[in-house]
Amino acid sequence: MANLETSLKEAMTIEGAIGVALVDYGSGMALGTLGDGGEIDLNVAAAANTDLVRAKMRAMELLNLHDDGIEDILVTLTGQYHLIRPLTTTGGRGLFLYLALNRSRSNLAMARHQLKRIEASLEV
Repeated sequence: MANLETSLKEAMTIEGAIGVALVDYGSGMALGTLGDGGEIDLNVAAAANTDLVRAKMRAMELLNLHDDGIEDILVTLTGQYHLIRPLTTTGGRGLFLYLALNRSRSNLAMARHQLKRIEASLEV
């Protein structure tokens, strides 16, 4: 099991990573961030993407998709990928990992795979 700091550092080794945050979607607060901040304000991104996670969860509830969980949410921009992965561990309920990637320098399939592995080993 890895702690928050180790997990954020590991996420930043993903090819094309711009920044990463662990976010509480109850409050919209980033519990931890890592990235240079030159391309994206991770605290603003954390708060803004909280609304996206909440909206998707409401939509799933309205559609009676109670047996399905969100594996990840992908937002594709012309120059970036934004990957949101809700934590599924007991201690991680109510939290999500947010990863911003430079689209031209990243491999989306590998990034998803690596973020899943990081999420599985993260101890909150």
